Amino acid sequence: MITSVKEILTKAKEGGYAVGAFNTTNMETTRAIIEAAQQLRSPVIIQITEKTMEYAGGRQIFNIVKNMAEMYAPEIPIGIHLDHGKSFDICKRCVEIGFNSVMIDGSRKNLKDNISITKNVVDYAHSEGIDVQGELGSVPYIGEMEAGEVDWDNYMTLPKEAAEFVEETGIDTLAVAIGNAHGFVKERSVPDYDRLVRIVDNVSVPIVLHGASDWEKDRIDEVVSRGVSCFNVDTATRVAFINSIIKTVKSQNEVSFDIRKILGDAQEEVKKTVMKKMEDFCSSGKCVVTNDIQVEVDRISAEIGEE
Repeated sequence: MITSVKEILTKAKEGGYAVGAFNTTNMETTRAIIEAAQQLRSPVIIQITEKTMEYAGGRQIFNIVKNMAEMYAPEIPIGIHLDHGKSFDICKRCVEIGFNSVMIDGSRKNLKDNISITKNVVDYAHSEGIDVQGELGSVPYIGEMEAGEVDWDNYMTLPKEAAEFVEETGIDTLAVAIGNAHGFVKERSVPDYDRLVRIVDNVSVPIVLHGASDWEKDRIDEVVSRGVSCFNVDTATRVAFINSIIKTVKSQNEVSFDIRKILGDAQEEVKKTVMKKMEDFCSSGKCVVTNDIQVEVDRISAEIGEE
């Protein structure tokens, strides 16, 4: 069931748990995410980047997600989100394609310019009934800095600016920086929990953390208890997918390889990773399935079984 991301995360915020926003690049990863959500009865956000759209085709990858969500998991709230949109144009394109949430990432701009580009996207997207995520503060990437320690004071979100940013832009969700980092960049030794509390106290929208794929359960619990409602997850599922492919290929004794076997194994490993994250985020079991929905699920399952 395609559901507003704002609605999904507002319920998480009110319920004191977090929802995973998992990146997909292909059919196998998408299916793994949806099957995990269905098995654990967890709401979920599936997100797509510009690079994935270039690789797979924007409409094609969107429709893979949409069709799987509607066909195989009509009882599960699923949001479809653009991750790290860098311009108004890419956000507009995704709205036109059918995404129900977009992120405009102006985090590398100064506050004034970030507010300006984010507000432009919000004004357009809201006129089309689409949710918008903005980012304030910077979550570092590999390649944008010299190796070594990060000067975190220059990267982390300022609580007072967060209040101004949310009020001026009208965003629906806010991505923040408290020492988290993308990919394999070395994170702050301890997230700035006090800063997170001040941010949450200054804004009313759900808070999102990027770059927390590798966080352990105790750290997840700490930030969720302080108001984080969503974790972006990409690196962890990529690692699971690639490691599985390497293992399967190395174990093959035949000269010819069965692609279905290789990708099927990778899909299962991604599913396990997603399920572990959902359990860590405490989103498992948060989908209430009514009798009407269950009847529809049973009908669809029967039709699929006859194919």
